[in-house]
Amino acid sequence: MVGRFVLVVLLGVMFTFSGCSDSTSRKGYDRSAGTAKSKKKAEIGYTFSGDASFYGKGFDGKKTASGEIFDRDAFTCAHKTLPFGTKLKVVRVKTGASVVVRVNDRGPYSKKRVLDLSEAAGKVLGLDKAGHAQVTATVIE
Repeated sequence: MVGRFVLVVLLGVMFTFSGCSDSTSRKGYDRSAGTAKSKKKAEIGYTFSGDASFYGKGFDGKKTASGEIFDRDAFTCAHKTLPFGTKLKVVRVKTGASVVVRVNDRGPYSKKRVLDLSEAAGKVLGLDKAGHAQVTATVIE
């Protein structure tokens, strides 16, 4: 009898707390940071440079910080602060290859990076072979 009671209590606790985890988040990071709806727009022509990488397979189909479902075949990116929907022209410094992407996620979580590109955008810049590269990004819309 006591064993059944303990089992029922444990199951109740498990069900109570099962909704507290977020399987769409990167381990150790709060992906919802900075998701408040804002009418603020990035200034067209604003340019920044740094290292970019790409992400894809492990996040495909999961929710981004903007609430969209991540599609590794779409031309999107993660940036720490630019408003969602901002369009960037990203140019790989070494090769001159470029791609236009839209901000729909937060990141990158590496302090050494300024952008995380979707897998499709990363391939255009050759990041599927290099892993990461120096880029210059300009707000175009």
